Amino acid sequence: MYQEYFGLKKMPFSLAPDPAFLYLCRQYTEVISFMLYGIRERKGFLEITGEIGTGKTTLCRAVLNSLDPHTKSAYIFNSDLSEFELLKTIARDLGILGGETSKWDIINALNNFLLGQLEAGNNVVIIIDEAQNLKPEVLEQIRLLSNLETDQEKLLQIVLVGQPQLRAKLASPSLAQLRQRISIRYHLNPLSKGETEGYIEHRLRVAGSRGSVLFEGAAVDGIYAFSRGIPRMINVVGDKALLAAFVLERRRVTAKMVKAGIDEIEGRCTLDRKSLMALMK
Repeated sequence: MYQEYFGLKKMPFSLAPDPAFLYLCRQYTEVISFMLYGIRERKGFLEITGEIGTGKTTLCRAVLNSLDPHTKSAYIFNSDLSEFELLKTIARDLGILGGETSKWDIINALNNFLLGQLEAGNNVVIIIDEAQNLKPEVLEQIRLLSNLETDQEKLLQIVLVGQPQLRAKLASPSLAQLRQRISIRYHLNPLSKGETEGYIEHRLRVAGSRGSVLFEGAAVDGIYAFSRGIPRMINVVGDKALLAAFVLERRRVTAKMVKAGIDEIEGRCTLDRKSLMALMK
């Protein structure tokens, strides 16, 4: 609705996990470096955690886009799977699913595939998003997949990405063997106030803004106070604030517009012109 008014090529605060919008602050740069290092150096298991809305899925997609041609990948975004369903999904993503009808057939086909990739000088990684939803028996199956290795190298790198509950689940005594195999861990924190400002400016710039819209300092303060630095919530409030500015035909987003957006999110008002004009007084 407001994209044309502000001269934007894209919606700046879309909730879609578009890697083009990834804001490379210190911790996001670090976690991508850690993930790529762990995959490249065949470290086996990696664990990435963060609260809801901290950009984990966007990071997964950015890492997948950064892999070199010699790294084959499978990305599992639906973690509510049985052991057999998980194996089938991995095999399908890697392009090796044929006429296998049992778990052992798939594991054997996967092992042959991994050995072939090693011989060709390739690496293989599986990234499992929302891994906190994996059942204990499925996590144990994932651990067993890590046994597909040679005397010198891990044939398969597995990245578990999830909410903090993943750490609690992996702390279970029954998963001690899996926990001991995790070589790299990283926890994503919310953005700081300064990073929130940088995040907003970055997304506007990627969307095509060349100064056509500006968030005042007090508006950024309001967004940070409500979102607590969680990128998804910054997007939700930023979108509403831009809508309010569009309705009022303004190009500067103020703290009052942000408050109106928050009130609309929480069901206390609507962003029609009459209501907004009353709030701006």
